[in-house]
Amino acid sequence: MKPFCTHTRASPGDRPRSIVNALSALAAALAVAGCTSLQPHAAPLPTVPVPGEWSSAGAGLAATPLAQWWERLGDAELTALIQQALVANTTVRGAQAALQQSRALVDVQTAGTLPQVGASASAQRSRASGSTGNVFSAGFDASWEPDVFGRLRAGVQASEADARAAQASLADVQVTLAAEVAVNYIELRGLQQRLQIARSNLASQQETLQIAQWRLQAGLTTSLVTEQARAAAEQTAAQVPALQTSLAQSRHSLAVLTGQPPAALDVRLAPPGPVPTPPGDLALDIPAQTLRQRPDVRAAEHRVAAAAARVAQADAARYPDFSLSGSLGLRALTLGSLTGGNAVASGLAASLAASLFDGGAAQAQVRSQQAGLEQARVNYEATVLTALKDVEDALVALQGDRERLGRLQAAADAAANAALMAQQRYTSGLIDFATVLETQRTQLSAQDSVAATVASVAADHVRLYKALGGGWQ
Repeated sequence: MKPFCTHTRASPGDRPRSIVNALSALAAALAVAGCTSLQPHAAPLPTVPVPGEWSSAGAGLAATPLAQWWERLGDAELTALIQQALVANTTVRGAQAALQQSRALVDVQTAGTLPQVGASASAQRSRASGSTGNVFSAGFDASWEPDVFGRLRAGVQASEADARAAQASLADVQVTLAAEVAVNYIELRGLQQRLQIARSNLASQQETLQIAQWRLQAGLTTSLVTEQARAAAEQTAAQVPALQTSLAQSRHSLAVLTGQPPAALDVRLAPPGPVPTPPGDLALDIPAQTLRQRPDVRAAEHRVAAAAARVAQADAARYPDFSLSGSLGLRALTLGSLTGGNAVASGLAASLAASLFDGGAAQAQVRSQQAGLEQARVNYEATVLTALKDVEDALVALQGDRERLGRLQAAADAAANAALMAQQRYTSGLIDFATVLETQRTQLSAQDSVAATVASVAADHVRLYKALGGGWQ
């Protein structure tokens, strides 16, 4: 709609001439200023080159919904932990408080655009030259600042954009938290699997040590072989406390993430469980769609809008301010006289205030806000680039770990067969003990690597869920 101007002449009638003059001056000022009202500052987002598809899109993934992605891992314990964390985690609660604060500030800015009304009452007793006098008064005062150049509207727009950014930041915290709980839980289950593997291999090595001791007693071998068997068993036994320590630390991390003391989940998570198995399919939208799903990108976009509104606010502050105020009340020398018609008192005033010289402070404030807008634009660009990198990194890691897991599983099967055959042949005296030790070390290393890589593949899925937006809408 194009701006337009109108000039009206008010008839004073029986009103005091001073009030009419004030209204006429204000109307003229508003009419002239309305013709020069500032337009909002446009703040287009910076152009960031976004590819049409992911470079690692051939990872064997099909499109599926991302919402509640943790339920697709098929682990009820993990689902319960994530749901608890989303409610009780301290970071989430802090982000929720920040959102409430930003919404309250929107209400504060909006209230500044509305008329302000107040009430007052007073009683005064004075003595002068031997005489005593009383004055009683009661009434209402009202004031309003017409937002001629859009300064107040720009402040409201900035606060609204801040509130939207806070809402997106809360979603980003929730997405990050769900992924962090899932990764820690997967690490916990992976450590439990590795601990079981270490204990199983330790039992096998202790059995081999027992055989070596029997052969030593029979004079069929030397004490060197026995000490080698003991050294191998002790090295494997040394891995057990290290894995137990990592397990305890994982439980502590999960407890804190769910808003509980570190030891709160020790009993609940003590029984070993399998590593959650991710599904074979996964949502893999085009990059542009992924960016729209990422809450951190949306938050950065809203911060650009807020910075642009503050530029408009600072620019409008360089122009004159208009205000209209009035009062209606009662004033009398006695309480009984307050109800009389002669006690009514009223007033109306219009004012204009403008800075004639401020040393360039207002213009410098505009430049400051313009620099803030440029910072927000650069931060948006960096956020978009980081989002693209997160997805590409997660896809590459998932593809690599899947291939690695297949190789390791084949190696672990071969190592288990070799260890079994070596122990049988050593018992029959067909091979030396060095071959037995080597096959047992290879078996332990291969099985441990398989367990660790299974957990890595599951964690890669979680990181990809997070990079794609984590199901936030």
